[in-house]
Amino acid sequence: MSAPTSHYPDALRKIMGQMKALGVAAPAVMQSFGNLGKAAIAEGALDGKTKELIALALGVASRCEGCVAFHANMLVNMGATRAEVAETLGVAIQMGGGPSMMWATEALTAFDEFAAQKKA
Repeated sequence: MSAPTSHYPDALRKIMGQMKALGVAAPAVMQSFGNLGKAAIAEGALDGKTKELIALALGVASRCEGCVAFHANMLVNMGATRAEVAETLGVAIQMGGGPSMMWATEALTAFDEFAAQKKA
């Protein structure tokens, strides 16, 4: 695993480009995965923002840089607050221990970078 990046908007652009290339190489799989994502985040008993917070926590617990970038950006776009993200990261740390604490710092950095970019 490579070290986490320190600039998440750039990391997200790179990941999105890689996903687009994979979509060309394996269109049925990527389309199906996209549909799964839409269904999983759709409003139901839980609202979409709550589901994205869960996704961020799982990304932290699984130490997935791309997941952190993607879901931090989604949360900014959904209007999540830094306090909501911080509480979510507390749960991720509790469930994932020290490694999740390290990734939680990355997730908060990612959220802050996307929030600053949106304000600009």
